[in-house]
Amino acid sequence: MARIFHPDQTQTTLFAALLAAAHEFGSDKIILEDAERTPLTFKKLILASLVLGAKIARETERNENVGVLLPNSVGLTATVFGLNAFHRVGAILNFTAGKKQLISALRTGQIRTVLTSRRFIEMGKLDDVIAALAEVEWKQGQKVRIVALEDLRNRIGTLDKVSGAIRAAFARTLYRPSPADPQAPAVVLFTSGTEGEPKGVVLTNANLLANAYQMLDHMRSLLGPGDVAFNPLPMFHSFGLTAGTLTPLLGGVKVVLYPSPLHYRQIPKFIRRTRATILYATDTFLAGYHRAAEAGDLARLRYVIAGAERIKPQTRELWSAHNIGILEGYGATECSPVIAVNQPDDNRAGTVGRLLPGISARLEPVPGLPEGGRLFVRGPNVMAGYLLPEQPGVLVPPPDDWHDTGDIVTLDDDYVTIRGRAKRFAKIGGEMVSLAAIEGLAADLWDDAQHVVLSLPDPRKGEQLVLVTDKPDAVKEALHAHARKEGFPELWIPKTILIVEAVPVLGSGKVDLAATEKLALQSHATQ
Repeated sequence: MARIFHPDQTQTTLFAALLAAAHEFGSDKIILEDAERTPLTFKKLILASLVLGAKIARETERNENVGVLLPNSVGLTATVFGLNAFHRVGAILNFTAGKKQLISALRTGQIRTVLTSRRFIEMGKLDDVIAALAEVEWKQGQKVRIVALEDLRNRIGTLDKVSGAIRAAFARTLYRPSPADPQAPAVVLFTSGTEGEPKGVVLTNANLLANAYQMLDHMRSLLGPGDVAFNPLPMFHSFGLTAGTLTPLLGGVKVVLYPSPLHYRQIPKFIRRTRATILYATDTFLAGYHRAAEAGDLARLRYVIAGAERIKPQTRELWSAHNIGILEGYGATECSPVIAVNQPDDNRAGTVGRLLPGISARLEPVPGLPEGGRLFVRGPNVMAGYLLPEQPGVLVPPPDDWHDTGDIVTLDDDYVTIRGRAKRFAKIGGEMVSLAAIEGLAADLWDDAQHVVLSLPDPRKGEQLVLVTDKPDAVKEALHAHARKEGFPELWIPKTILIVEAVPVLGSGKVDLAATEKLALQSHATQ
């Protein structure tokens, strides 16, 4: 498959792209492995996808959104490809989101069947969550069905296996896409819901494949046939799905999946055992892995592809001491997700790299900000649209095909530098104040802690800044002295510091702003 991106590459389906990759790189190439350490070749992955997909198809309808509640595993990958092969849409659910958010996602996506695993439910202690989902009515008098993959596998007989083998043998003919297939939904992912109920993001076959092939073009000097990509990031987030799984897999690079990025002690050892050369992670997780790693655990790693949150300078220094480069990138679920990323031969710290090929960008000025603007992007990787809680099942496309990222950035020769979220600016004394910039100030002073700056209502000033931190000995005097030294205006300095045991974090590694704000408001109310 050509490494120069062209939109024509996207005019197919996920499953057909898997078949094409198997043809290009060899059906006997080992391409996938998980924590069970049972490697799969392309041939075995295709067969597993077809057998499982056929079984699911008998219990669902064409074009139906089918809920998938599974951790990173061979089973999840085969399920996603199997659903795609039989024209079903995988609605990948965030099992860390809690009952309320999951129930909302089921209703928004009009999901009537959820595929999961008994073993996963038991290990994840999700019995209460599953019981709550099973009580959701998707239609008057009809409740959501919970289907365990173990039960489906137990019902797979000799005839199913023979049928799957025949399909696999003739797959490139049987699964040739129709003209409409590339624009058909492939997956639905759900936003974290930090501003209310989660929205469903509908990504088509063409969207996901565009982003995978954009990445393979952009990162062609990084990913090679001898590499092993280690992905602990959950596939219910697009970073874990597209960047960490589909991109290397479709590029002929073996993928090792791990079920949770939070296993700080186990992951470095697993990286060593699997001889991984590329790691996908976020800043928060990288700090944890580095602390837990023993001599030799990270020896074969060459690069980390990182996103979802800003990479701190101290994190970069820690990993560079092992001669491991961090390639910081940037994206949004609505863009499948990658918009920009640094490259091995062009890695500019402080930026998130160049825009991927095929992506157009424009900036809208923000009143009160002297440079940069609000970033809008357009390209073949931009979503088909949203499913909104107030309009379940109704696709709402982006206006004029442009996606408003909500991020304030500067662009310099296609290099993107993130200045902050539009919603993460406060207006203090008539000035626009970047909350991210103040978080960076705190991180420079206390680099061994997590910091979040919030803007909370103030009866006298309208807004006040609060620093939430897990630095146990953080004091205002030290922060103010450091701010003066760095030339920060007095208005920008938080007058209140809230010390917490741990800053809440989402399953993706991002700070959970909604939970952090709730903590701060509760503390504020008691003062």
